[in-house]
Order: sequence, then C-alpha cells, then structure tokens
Amino acid sequence: MNKPSGTTIPKIIPVYVVVPPHILLLDVAGPVEVLRRANAEQQDILFDYHFVSTQTEQVSSIGLAVAGLEPLPAQLPDDAYILVCGTITAPAEANDPEPEYRQLAAWLKTIFRPTMHLVTICSGALIAARAGLFDGYACTTHALSVDELREIAPAARVLDNRLYVEDGTRFSSAGISTGTDLMLHLVAKLTSPVVALNIARYMVVYIRRTGGEPQFSPWLSGRNHIHPVIHRIQDAIIADPARYWSLAELADTGFMSVRNLSRLFQEHTGLTVTEYVNLIRVTLAKDILTNSPLDMENIAEKTGFTSARHLRRVWSKYNTVPPSHYRRITGQV
Repeated sequence: MNKPSGTTIPKIIPVYVVVPPHILLLDVAGPVEVLRRANAEQQDILFDYHFVSTQTEQVSSIGLAVAGLEPLPAQLPDDAYILVCGTITAPAEANDPEPEYRQLAAWLKTIFRPTMHLVTICSGALIAARAGLFDGYACTTHALSVDELREIAPAARVLDNRLYVEDGTRFSSAGISTGTDLMLHLVAKLTSPVVALNIARYMVVYIRRTGGEPQFSPWLSGRNHIHPVIHRIQDAIIADPARYWSLAELADTGFMSVRNLSRLFQEHTGLTVTEYVNLIRVTLAKDILTNSPLDMENIAEKTGFTSARHLRRVWSKYNTVPPSHYRRITGQV
C-alpha cells in the first residue's frame, strides 16, 4: 500500500482485518474502502491495513474467493486496531462451533491487549464475544444475531436498534452497511470530521455519529438509529427548522398518533421532539451568526424563535458562551 504523497511523515495506525469463513464481502469492502479513501484524503494518518485469516483463501458470501490472506500474527503492535468481519454462517449457532471459528476466537483472546482497539462488523461480534472481549462492555450486532450474542456473552450489555456502539476501546456495528457508518465515525475521530464527510460524499452514503458523545455536527444528532419513520420526521424538521412544528403535524408526517410519536422519538433519538427542534434551530442560529451581520431579533425570526430573548434562553441550554461572544470568536463582528 502506497503512502500519501508529500513531505509529511504520517502517523501509522496498524489495522488487522480478520477474514472468517464465508465472509460477507460488504463487511470487509465497506469499512476498508473508508480507510483507503482516508489515506488519499489526508497525510497526517496512514491506515496500514492487513487481511488475516486461518487460511490463505476464504470463500465469500457471493462465492467469490478472497485470496492472498496473511496468517494470524503471533503478536500485534500495542496500538493495533483489530477489525473482525461478519459471515453468512453463524459462528456460534451451536455449543461447539466449527474449528475455524474456535481458532479465531482463541487467537483473539490470546492476542488482544487493553492498549488495542476492537472493531466488529455484523456477526463478527459473535467471534469476539466467544473470546470474552465484550464482557463488561456495551455492544451490538445484526438484529438476527442479537439473541445469540446475549447468550454467548451474558456479561456484556447487548444493545438493540443501534447502527453501532462505542464503549471504550470496543466498537461494534449492527451489520453489513453499518460497518461503513462505524468506520466513518472512527476516521472522523482519528483524522477529522471534514475527512470523514469527504469520504461519505465520495461513497454517496450518510454519515452518522453515536448519541453518547459530542457531535461534530448537531445536524446529525439523534440519527444513530434505524427507525425509518423517525428519520423521515427528522428530515422534515431539518428541511425547515424555522417552521412552527406542532406535534400533531409531525405525527401526521409519520402517520402515527401524537402519543406514539412522542414515545418513539425519545426512544430512538434520546431527545424529546421539542428538544430536537430547538437543537436544530439553535444550530441554524449559530450558522447565521457565523456567516451574517444580522441582529438577534432577525436571527430569532429566521430560526423559528418568538423573540431574541427566547432564542437566548434556548441557546443557553446548548452552549456555554452567549451568542454575542460566539459571533466574536467565529469571525463575525
């Protein structure tokens, strides 16, 4: 793999992509394509990825052979990322899984150290769980494998309905395309959000972050779920934040009752509908403050607040500095 051009000496991050039998091609191709593009987008970080397995060749989910695989290393660098991909055959569907899965789990248990990072895609979480690597941690996997993951790892906190989960040095994704979501999240953390956004545009995919940490873009807050109707309601709010959005109107948008909307929205986003609308409006106000000389009354009107006082009151819930100070530090006077 070639290094990015230029004189900058990049920090090398070793990534070991574990390829199990009957590998789901999207589980490996999506995340690694993100890393490949990250190497092309910037020069500060070089993701040095290796494909390792119990065999030099594995047959993929679509029958295409994945060849040239390296043997499982006897040791890894302290700062390694171990990416365990998913498979179309459940690696734990019986008390005694087939030998290759046992071998992979045993290798993970031996090789993993606290300084390393574990990343699982789809049912790759089941292999890592057999190694005990999710004990005491929150994690997720494909919806069809969640119950099995709970059975294998009773000491883990298995979460439903999540695109991906981050808990310390353990990262896990729900399955297939969500491996790309998770890797975009990791690239944003390790390089920059701008790099991740550029990669997402190149790959023509959405970029989402988890809800348990600060968002690099509040426009993406509360989007780490897979409920299509709630996404549709969020899209409507983002398309016109200044509009007066009644609960009844939003409920009609989702073809549900107001009560059901309120329950589902908080369950899937971690926010009430009002909190979400106010967050998006404050974010729009920040954009206007940064890019225009408008006074607070005009900004309040354009962002759906009843007055500048109302805007300042809601603003204070999401920001530690007042709007006037925020404008000064972001360049508008």
